[in-house]
Amino acid sequence: MAGAMDGKASWRVIGHDWAVDFLRRGLLMGRSRHAYLISGSASLGKMTLARNFAMALNCQAADPSARPCWQCRTCKSIASESDPDLLLAAGEAGAPLKIDAIRQVTRMLALKPYAARFRVAVFSDFDQIAPLAQDALLKTLEEPASHAILILLADNIERVLPTIRSRSQHIPLRPVPPYLIAEQLMARGCPTEQAEFIARLSNGRMGWALAALADASVLAFRAEMIDLLCAIVAGRRLQRLKVADDLGKRIGRDKAMLRRILEYWTTFWRDVLLQCCGEPAQPCNSDRSADIQALAAQLQTPAVHAAIVATRATMSALATNANLRLLLDALFLDYPWLARR
Repeated sequence: MAGAMDGKASWRVIGHDWAVDFLRRGLLMGRSRHAYLISGSASLGKMTLARNFAMALNCQAADPSARPCWQCRTCKSIASESDPDLLLAAGEAGAPLKIDAIRQVTRMLALKPYAARFRVAVFSDFDQIAPLAQDALLKTLEEPASHAILILLADNIERVLPTIRSRSQHIPLRPVPPYLIAEQLMARGCPTEQAEFIARLSNGRMGWALAALADASVLAFRAEMIDLLCAIVAGRRLQRLKVADDLGKRIGRDKAMLRRILEYWTTFWRDVLLQCCGEPAQPCNSDRSADIQALAAQLQTPAVHAAIVATRATMSALATNANLRLLLDALFLDYPWLARR
């Protein structure tokens, strides 16, 4: 039992013990699948789990229960993402992978490994890839090479083709409990109050919490976007369109940036909704309690709920080829009004 626990800890994956246990059991029993679909929100730990699984698959440690060891050549090269048998497939500048890029990866995946047991391909943001491009993986999934392992990462499994889902082992990651995130932050020297605050803001995303601890600009950007949201709701029609224009220029084609902004706004609107309903729970955005209370006093519950629905609809639209500036225009005009038009 102690050896099993030590082996699980060696994966260095925080908050997803069940997923680690599932993958380890498959490795120890020699029953690893040829394709895995890891789903969950951004910064939840999908890439960390996928990379460490690749390490465990190819680790050179003699004891299978001790893999990954983090000490052998293979573990070190995979950890640095420089291993020739690890294929990381991701689009450029936030754009999804195109069909030609996917076909190139599948051709490389069919080749025998340079030195490892398996050649592992990890596809980031697979749910953002167009259906026709996703379909280019189907032959590889139906007739996999014995040495090939595919790992698909997706925020939203519903945007992955059913034919792909049915041929992959699904591993849905859940949000990490806030207390566990706070513990990890405090272990890294973060003061208790700040650690609990970041944990609440993280929505269970350990990756985001660690980034917020390491880089002050993460929290600064979030504060700036909350200020902007308050200005939007207080503004008139022309003011809102001007903000949409300015923000659209800043974002450009960066869907990932817009998604982060919309996540911040969704959390803030949820705090306002809880305030409207008289819920006693501490808001995630506890540093903005005055703004939350002010909006809750001026808006009706249906209007706040509609704002959440509109924000989530805009997030869903990011999976399409919709113009980001037009999405912002529509969203800002859908938000509740505090001032006359």
